[in-house]
Amino acid sequence: MADAIRVLAMDGVEKAKSGHPGMPMGMADVATVLFSRFLKFDASRPDWADRDRFILSAGHGSMLIYALLHLTGYKAATKEELSNFRQWGSKTAGHPEFGHMPGVETTTGPLGQGLANAVGFALAERHLAARYGADLVDHRTWVIAGDGCLMEGISQEAITLAGRYRLNKLTVLWDDNEITIDGKVGLSDATDQKGRFKSAGWAVKAVDGHDMHAIRAAMKWAVKQDRPTLIACRTKIGRGAATMEGSHKTHGAALGAAEIAATRLGLAWTHDPFELPDDVAAAWKKVGRRGAKARKAWEAKLAAHPQGADFTRAMSGDLPADAFEALDAGIAELVETKPAQATRASSGAALGKLFAAVPEMIGGSADLTGSNNTFVAGTPILDAPTYEGRYVNWGIREHGMAAAMNGMALHGGVIPYGGTFMVFSDYSRPSIRLAALMGIRVIHVLTHDSIGVGEDGPTHQPVEHLAALRAIPNLLVFRPADTVEAFECWRVALETKTAPSAMALSRQKTDAVRVTPASGNLSARGAYELRAANGEAKATLFATGTEVPVALKAAETLEADGTPTRVVSVPCFGLFEQQDAAYQASVIGRGTVRVAVEAGIKQGWERFIGEDGGFVGMSRFGASAPAEVLYEKFGITSEAVVAAVKARL
Repeated sequence: MADAIRVLAMDGVEKAKSGHPGMPMGMADVATVLFSRFLKFDASRPDWADRDRFILSAGHGSMLIYALLHLTGYKAATKEELSNFRQWGSKTAGHPEFGHMPGVETTTGPLGQGLANAVGFALAERHLAARYGADLVDHRTWVIAGDGCLMEGISQEAITLAGRYRLNKLTVLWDDNEITIDGKVGLSDATDQKGRFKSAGWAVKAVDGHDMHAIRAAMKWAVKQDRPTLIACRTKIGRGAATMEGSHKTHGAALGAAEIAATRLGLAWTHDPFELPDDVAAAWKKVGRRGAKARKAWEAKLAAHPQGADFTRAMSGDLPADAFEALDAGIAELVETKPAQATRASSGAALGKLFAAVPEMIGGSADLTGSNNTFVAGTPILDAPTYEGRYVNWGIREHGMAAAMNGMALHGGVIPYGGTFMVFSDYSRPSIRLAALMGIRVIHVLTHDSIGVGEDGPTHQPVEHLAALRAIPNLLVFRPADTVEAFECWRVALETKTAPSAMALSRQKTDAVRVTPASGNLSARGAYELRAANGEAKATLFATGTEVPVALKAAETLEADGTPTRVVSVPCFGLFEQQDAAYQASVIGRGTVRVAVEAGIKQGWERFIGEDGGFVGMSRFGASAPAEVLYEKFGITSEAVVAAVKARL
């Protein structure tokens, strides 16, 4: 059965003339024991909510998971898909991609991401078990990780989180083959990985990764532990290869026809590429059916469970029917009260309206709770041993937080949001990018969004970050101008199942700009006319966030000088691009002088102002001084906006 994995892996890579056969061949024995003896799943129902999650963190070895899915009978994992490995339109992408192939739980490839995702999977499982009971939620998360996963810095954030939260249903199977692309691990690393995991609170065991009895005993031990477990599986990369077993040359290239022929001979494998012996195929198909009885018993429990309907709703990602009642009532009140406050406080107010109404929401912060305004008063902390709380203290682990939130969202049943300073989105960007690639609902609360940070200086003042985040496809980047817009943006973020969101929020107070009732959610259009011109417009001003009041003041001056001026608020570039051409044209106002103002760099604003439009913003890093001084010194003022318009009239 293990040799079937080896042969399919080398055949798939050879057919594509591209790929990584070494890891699948080396970990075939471990994977065979896991799937045949321990993994709880039913190949006929890949979406079974109480299945164990299998995460291939070492995603370059994707033929391992494709072979396993094919062998166990996943309908989508056909022989044709395996033979089209890495080709246009196939479900067997070069690295596993969530949403392409049932059975692939997360997109992996950037090393360490899958391991960190797995912490989120395991954390979500524990929380949902506390919420709904072990009758509905009682499963494990299994991870295959390689040396590269453990070298990447995100792994330290992930394993210390898992140890702190005592995630006993998480097991990492480390492919301890002592090989990287360049050669032996010792070329670049001398870490005692087993000691490292132990120090983080994990239970650790080492085994011969080709001794199935030892592997089975280790897994049996792992499921009995009261903390996360690492099984160090000493393997040979390219196990079974005729002359290349143990060589780093098997890592990232096809073995070649001659080596494959010799390997087939050594394995006594006489079948053609992608063909299997009947007895081996039957044995694997039996493995794929093994969980059907448990799955059917679970479905009966679900049908009889008093919380069954709510569990099904939560796992489907649907929001409660009354999710936005308090939020909508709050918007009506805000139009009347017109509060002047920092938009980070506005976001906190929105959470206060949403949190009780949407019990799937789980918040947190990378050790900046008071600054990010992510904590809703009275919320219990999510912690061992009960896990029923809804607020996670992530610690100073922005990257680990973002990756674990991805895992939580992928698990289902929870909607994670987490906060940090916007400048530190650099630390979490790889995970934010993967969330956008996967199309999952994760919300990043990014406060201190400009030079308005003030005295902390340029290290903490994001100037290029809005442009950088907006450059990520399928990421909704919101920069609300006031509390009404913040409420509207939060609603869109929660309603959007197929994209992550980033909330860019200010430290400094800003005046209310939405002071009249509106029909519908204006921010959901991405950009809208906030202030019409008095007569036929000669100028259009665009702004986001705390610079919208700057644009409004400039418009007042221009109107007083006889220049009819309209103001457009642009809370989300991405949503504006989704509008029809007629709406976009009506908002942009071609034929008028166009000027944008934002306390960031210009990149991306050409979409609104054209090549010859004016831009009032940043072209360098910030400085240490009070916020109001910085805005004046860097020329982000209404006077500068007026001057930019007049220069172009």
